[in-house]
Amino acid sequence: MNPALPLTVLFAASFMWGLAWLPLKQLERLGLSGIALTFIACGAAAALLVPRFVRERAHWRGETRWLLAIAVLGGYANLAFTVAMIYGEVVRVMVLFYLLPVWGVLGGKLFLGEHLDALRATAVAAALAGALLILGGFDVLRGAVSWTDLLAVTCGLTFAGNNLVFRARQTIPVASKTAAMLFGATLLAAALLVAGGQPWPDTSAFGWLAAAGYGLAWLLVATLGTQFGVTYMEAGRASIIIILELVTAVVSAVLIGGERMSPAEMAGGALILAAAVIEARHVGK
Repeated sequence: MNPALPLTVLFAASFMWGLAWLPLKQLERLGLSGIALTFIACGAAAALLVPRFVRERAHWRGETRWLLAIAVLGGYANLAFTVAMIYGEVVRVMVLFYLLPVWGVLGGKLFLGEHLDALRATAVAAALAGALLILGGFDVLRGAVSWTDLLAVTCGLTFAGNNLVFRARQTIPVASKTAAMLFGATLLAAALLVAGGQPWPDTSAFGWLAAAGYGLAWLLVATLGTQFGVTYMEAGRASIIIILELVTAVVSAVLIGGERMSPAEMAGGALILAAAVIEARHVGK
């Protein structure tokens, strides 16, 4: 394999994730709620992976509890990311999502027995301080947190848990783990729609086709591209490149979406970005 291929694929996938807010907000303008959009997009992507999932059953038979964990953690992360991106401020959502290094470090220490040195502890502290600045300082302790902020934080937390399971169960093929994640998102969205979490959207046939197209041409491509890249690249380099998601999202939201960042949000974002870089460099050692 050409060594430049995983690098190129991961670079493109990270760029797609950073720009994912553009199609998501356009689809919302067509009348699709975040939950319904997740149901259609993830359902379409999952359906395409069903044949591969079935063919690989010999590899995951006996590992169903881990696939279930991926379905729950990754499924919620996908749903929360979609809903937060549609209804929240892109910059805040992406920066708070990138508390991921905090959850990754703590989860690795608690569940995988990974070493927590002074530098990694500093990264955790920097990320938490950054989040505190973005959420409004100590006012956050008095309840000044929006529901989209909470979705962004819990999305990062559950996605970190999903990644821990991905790393721990190397015997399960990537395609099967990805399929489980998409199945979980589809089923969770379906359950919320049935329970009345959001009304069934009144949209045109074009809206439904556009949602399915997003799932197949954007969501699935970006997801598989990320997994392909991190599988065939040195971990530290892959982690650094994935940070491109955050940079792409913030820059595009400011330049295209017209969003603005306060000085406190800029400082908080810089702290979280620094923490992500520290953790990414550690992964490569």
